[in-house]
Amino acid sequence: MAEYSRRTVLAAGGALAALGALGEPAHGRPAMEWTWAPSSSVAKVGGAADPRWVWDAEADPISAALLDRGDVPNVNKLLWNWVRNDQPLPSGLPADLRDFMENARKLPSWADRAKLEAAAEFNKARGFYLNLLNGVGGGMLSTAIPKEALSVYYSKGGADMEDRVAKTSILGFAVGSLNAYRPDGNCIVNAVKTRLVHAAVRHLLPQSPHWKGDVPISQTDMLVTWHTLPTYAMRKLREWKVPLTAAESEAYLHVWQVTAHLLGIRDEYIPADWAAAEAQSDQVLPPNMGPTREGVELTDILLGQLAEQTSPGSVSRPLVNALARYLVGDQVADWDRIPRDPIWTPAITAAWPTLVKFREGLVSKPLVPEVAWALDEAARQYILFYLTKGRETKIDIPTINRPS
Repeated sequence: MAEYSRRTVLAAGGALAALGALGEPAHGRPAMEWTWAPSSSVAKVGGAADPRWVWDAEADPISAALLDRGDVPNVNKLLWNWVRNDQPLPSGLPADLRDFMENARKLPSWADRAKLEAAAEFNKARGFYLNLLNGVGGGMLSTAIPKEALSVYYSKGGADMEDRVAKTSILGFAVGSLNAYRPDGNCIVNAVKTRLVHAAVRHLLPQSPHWKGDVPISQTDMLVTWHTLPTYAMRKLREWKVPLTAAESEAYLHVWQVTAHLLGIRDEYIPADWAAAEAQSDQVLPPNMGPTREGVELTDILLGQLAEQTSPGSVSRPLVNALARYLVGDQVADWDRIPRDPIWTPAITAAWPTLVKFREGLVSKPLVPEVAWALDEAARQYILFYLTKGRETKIDIPTINRPS
């Protein structure tokens, strides 16, 4: 696996998080009756309402009003330089938007600063795996969620997937950064902006002639996508026998719990622990998965971008295909029409456990996590530069659906 490089893994974290981190809607086989216990949530109460029919009562009317009033272009301009968690909101924002954002940017009362700091250290040591799992794995799971694939394809971002991937990568990298929720970080900023984007898509996409479903991005839809990220990643880390302490796994869950809250998922639906997360994932994820033409097309675009980003001219598309198939399994890979490769598929399957063991033998060495993080961060910056062609790119609110 000489051609399989660290840059391949890091590119996965940016290029293929496009569908995972934004929490678009999903729909596939008939959904099961909602039976998940609200006592298993961080709120401990509530949650009786089926989340398929719950959206975002705070953000939705704000984005709709901004769009209807024609305020979005000016708002995007004003928010362009709002980049730090501790930064005051810019002057000139509409009053209703300002009031919403001041409340939306607050961490929940149950947020634990110590756990958020522990999560940053966990990301430093395990970023190699997490970028791979949240990127390639979560991305390929998401293209196999029909409602999500359709919403991505027919919303504005579907017309320019490099731009879409870049903007999604901004949020994904923010969650995994060392200062994600510190004052000088930007995870709060990017989560709140993403929440407004979701609300705008809910307003715009039903106006598209291509959209035939219910209002997109329900609480169920967001939970489905959420589980393709932390829940899927934690299950894979355990499957690969990556040694984790209870404190590390709890901290990793916590950073995603806080992020879920800031993205507009109601506390009564956010799992309180890993057992609750896995039970909820088992209920909502399988019924919402399946194949679509749009999902297949998006998969092809995203894997093509990954092959080009990681090492043009040396990392072959068959290797990228084999890696994606290894991560998500044959059923999802078949839905996404990821080709089987007779050479790379068995090679990755045989070599990956050995690679994990080798890397785990190095993690405890002095300065290894710091060096690994420096390399990961350099690769992240390369990915964003590649996707944006060197242009400054930030999350902004859309005003239209896919124009074609």
